[in-house]
Amino acid sequence: MGSGTPEIVNVAQYEAWNGYEGRHWADHHDRYDAGNGPFNKFLLEAAAIGPRDRVLDIGCGSGQVTRLAAGQARLGSATGVDLSTPMLARARSLAEEEGVTNVTFEQGDAQVHPFPDGAFDVAVSRFGVMFFADPIAAFGNIRRALREGGRLAFLSMAPIEENDLGKVLAALPPLDHAPVGHHGPLSLSEPGRVREVLEGAGFRAVACRKVAAEQIEGRDARDAGEFFAGWGPIRYNYGESAELVDIITEAMRPFERDGAVRLRGTAWLVTARA
Repeated sequence: MGSGTPEIVNVAQYEAWNGYEGRHWADHHDRYDAGNGPFNKFLLEAAAIGPRDRVLDIGCGSGQVTRLAAGQARLGSATGVDLSTPMLARARSLAEEEGVTNVTFEQGDAQVHPFPDGAFDVAVSRFGVMFFADPIAAFGNIRRALREGGRLAFLSMAPIEENDLGKVLAALPPLDHAPVGHHGPLSLSEPGRVREVLEGAGFRAVACRKVAAEQIEGRDARDAGEFFAGWGPIRYNYGESAELVDIITEAMRPFERDGAVRLRGTAWLVTARA
């Protein structure tokens, strides 16, 4: 990628991921990977990455999935794309530390990023595709980046009430606005909407399968409460307070087990063909 500023249409997300939220994810990448990493096995199995494949990781964040994909595509390559400068810096440093050499990271908005046509065999994403300003345009751009017959595999959040996290969030004071919509974390939480978006973008053979995993969210309830109080959406909607930490801590207590806070999470595993 050139040295100029990337073209961005998803301005609100760009600002969030280059501000507090992006820094929080970069600084606590190990915590977020402990929570989301248990879903990796489903994603990588569905992606069926071959040793010579060229892999595109959308919304790669701190790059755990990109590095794992690069390991499977040992004679190929993996490219991670994200909006967030701090998370991409973390991704590059972790790849260097781990000695992963067939990986590159680029800053860009997947909706408009100038991917070369047909440059990739498979595109993957772990919870990085729910925030597009125009999801049909974004997935259309991703489809263009895939070769004919290329594969798409991603994870998106299932309805929040089906996750233990929903029980934790239910303990918070009610908001005077609904933080849910076509551009939020639950934007692809219904299979009908997923198919509408992907078929509108030109994908075929769209399939959605629900998967579940145990997510490690802290050593104990207090540790998890302090961490979640700093999570971007919580901090944005509720600000910072000791009372908030206490509320989340108490909500986490029922999930303390075997030396950790363990939340059952569910997600949609989506696959499609270009």
